[in-house]
Amino acid sequence: MKVLACIPARYGSTRFPAKVLAKDTGKFLIQHTYERALLAKTVDKIMIATDSEEILQACESFGATCVMTSIDHQSGTDRIAEAVADIDVEIIVNLQADEPEIDPVNIDYLAKLLLDKPYYPMATLVAEFQTEEKISDPNIVKVITDSNNNAIYFSRSVIPFDREAGGVGKVDGFLRHLGIYAYTKDFLLKITSLPQTSLEKTEKLEQLRVIENGFAILVGKVKHTCDGIDTPQQYAEFVKRYNKNITESRP
Repeated sequence: MKVLACIPARYGSTRFPAKVLAKDTGKFLIQHTYERALLAKTVDKIMIATDSEEILQACESFGATCVMTSIDHQSGTDRIAEAVADIDVEIIVNLQADEPEIDPVNIDYLAKLLLDKPYYPMATLVAEFQTEEKISDPNIVKVITDSNNNAIYFSRSVIPFDREAGGVGKVDGFLRHLGIYAYTKDFLLKITSLPQTSLEKTEKLEQLRVIENGFAILVGKVKHTCDGIDTPQQYAEFVKRYNKNITESRP
C-alpha cells in the first residue's frame, strides 16, 4: 500500500470535551472529517486511531475502520505510530479529527509531495494569512521556511518579527501552518521513539521534535484553508455553515 490516512481521535479535550462526538449536524464531527478524506484520490486506506471505546463505537456506526490505542500518548503522531506499526505502507498522512471542512485536494497534494520526493522523511502544508489579527493569535501556528521550502521553525508567536512594523508587517509576509502532516512509515516510527524535546515542550508543538533532531520537513503551500474546531463556539459556527450549504444545495 502506498498511502494511508490516519485520523487520531482522543476523547479528552481541554476546551471542548468529547468534541469529535458532537452531532448537531446529524453526523459526528469526526465523521465529517472522515468523509472528506474519502474524497482524496491518492489515499488507499483511511483509519481512525482512538483511546476511547465510545469513539470506537461511533466510528464503527458509520463504517470507518477504527483501532484502539493507548491512553498514554502525548500526541496524535504517537497515537498514529502505534496504530500503523504492523501495516505495510509507505506514507502515512496525519489528519486532524476536528477539521470537518478539510479540502481533499490538499490531502492529495501533501501525499504527492512525499511520493515525488521520497528522500524527504516528512512534509506539511502552509497557507497565507488573510488578516493581521490571526497572525497574532497564539492558537494559530506560524512557520518560516528556507529557500528550498524546508521548515526552519514553527511557533505560536509572530514569526518573523517585523521590527520596523512593531511585530506584524504585511500579511503576505507570514505563513500559517495547517495541521496536516505526511511521513514515511520508517521515519514516523523513528521520530516517535525519540523523547520529547525542549522546544516541543515549550511551544506544545510536536513537529519541533523533528527540527530539533536535525531532520527536514518539506513545506507545500496551498490556497484553501479551514479552521479546526477547538471550542463549542467554533463548532456552532460550523453547524450553521453546514446547514446553510445543505439548504442551498437542495433543488
